[in-house]
Amino acid sequence: MRSLPTSAYSSGSSRSSPSPSPSPPIKPTIPPTEQTPLLLPATGGDATYPTALPPATNPVLPQDEPPQEEAPFPTKQILLLCLARLLEPIAFFSIFPYINKMAQENGNLPDTDVGFYSGLIESLFSLTQMFVMIFWGKASDRVGRKPVLVASIVGVSLATMLFGTAKTITEMIVYRCAAGVFAGNVVTIRTMISEQCGQRSKNQAKAFSWFSIANNLGISIGPLLGGALAEPVRQYPGLFKGRKWLEEYPYVLASLVIGGMGLVCAGVVGVWVEETLDRKGEDKQVERMTVWELIKSPGVLIVLVVNGWIMLLAYSYTAILPVFWFTKVELGGFGFSPVQISWLMGLTGLSQAVWMLAIFPPLQARIGTNGVMRVCAKAYPFFFALGPVFSMLLRTGNPALVTTFWVLAPVFFCLGSGVSMSFTAIQLAVSDVAPSTRTLGTLTSISQAVVSGMRSFSPATFASLFALSVKAQWLLDGYSIWVLMVAIAFGFTVLSFRLPDYEQLKKEREARNEEETQRLLD
Repeated sequence: MRSLPTSAYSSGSSRSSPSPSPSPPIKPTIPPTEQTPLLLPATGGDATYPTALPPATNPVLPQDEPPQEEAPFPTKQILLLCLARLLEPIAFFSIFPYINKMAQENGNLPDTDVGFYSGLIESLFSLTQMFVMIFWGKASDRVGRKPVLVASIVGVSLATMLFGTAKTITEMIVYRCAAGVFAGNVVTIRTMISEQCGQRSKNQAKAFSWFSIANNLGISIGPLLGGALAEPVRQYPGLFKGRKWLEEYPYVLASLVIGGMGLVCAGVVGVWVEETLDRKGEDKQVERMTVWELIKSPGVLIVLVVNGWIMLLAYSYTAILPVFWFTKVELGGFGFSPVQISWLMGLTGLSQAVWMLAIFPPLQARIGTNGVMRVCAKAYPFFFALGPVFSMLLRTGNPALVTTFWVLAPVFFCLGSGVSMSFTAIQLAVSDVAPSTRTLGTLTSISQAVVSGMRSFSPATFASLFALSVKAQWLLDGYSIWVLMVAIAFGFTVLSFRLPDYEQLKKEREARNEEETQRLLD
């Protein structure tokens, strides 16, 4: 799920000419250097500053310099980064089709314990990822984006390969945590996209839309590959029967194929992806900022809070939705069959792609990133509230109301998926609020650590809360979970109006930079 008033996209230089009356000599002023290139207006030109002039000189300075054109969209580089982005969700979700059976076989578990251990393995991945994110972000700020990206992709690939060889629960946990340790590529990729496009550039909205689509594509491809390649001897006896190593390690083929894809991806990144960290004119004072100093920087904390809030909404809703659709109508669900669930999920996934690719970029250019988030924040409570309302229509059993459900529900879910624009908008906000490019990697890693933390507990927590809500039919007819969801959504609505003005932050930082430069000259 970066806001910026639309004026930021048309900023120009505006300086009035000095009075024609004699004036004291003007002290030499040094123009802004490349130490913080991302703090300059995305479309503005470099300012022209006068040097010392004689007292009687009456200079005429340029007025309202026209903004430079938006830089061309870096299509090749963004596509390569999106390719790299595919790996983490593919590796993460590829084990979902067989994780339960693998855990049961490796641990000789009773049916009642399988869910606990498979959930534990997935939660530990996200927890491990959360604790190492800041390390990857700080490393990318120090040694460069590209080497960190390549190293993380190679690490995830090797850990994924090893996971398929696990024969005990302990080995499964160790290898899965190892994959979490190296899953820092999302931080580096988000940072590189910001730097490829330029901070507060219109290109960022388009690039991050592609980034989101790549993530969703990976989420879809991962389970398909994992399910298709697991237990090949059983699924494809004509091809693999008699292969002893595949009989001994029935899940290794899936891991080897996906890990091999990752190693190929690392090679492609290493050869063709450009380094984006600009070391020229580095601001050493900003570079020395600690994590806590960065969090306390103007506007940063509220953006991180909103980022966490959006992810809480996303992961909790994602955990509840399939169970809600499957739950019987008389218990407060839709009573859908697996086929109906898959069709509706596919439809909403397609509509989400349309929102991200066709609607988000022009809308963000028109009303700004904060504007997009506020629109989504206002829509969220109604989006959550209408789900149980549709369930009530089915619960009546009235043929006319049931028909109304089937006409309106698909449209509602397609329109409601537009709230997913907040996922991309918050990524832009993180980029916009960074004090400089030298801290962007660290700040991105902090925001991603928040995301990993939310992913480590919210799905299991809210799935359990939904189950309790369904059981407690005496409390709001089983819809109490939706009251909680609407309340959390209203929290996002309130927080969205506390997001900072990034253009104002930029001006304040530039003013401080000029004051510091002048102080050093004096």
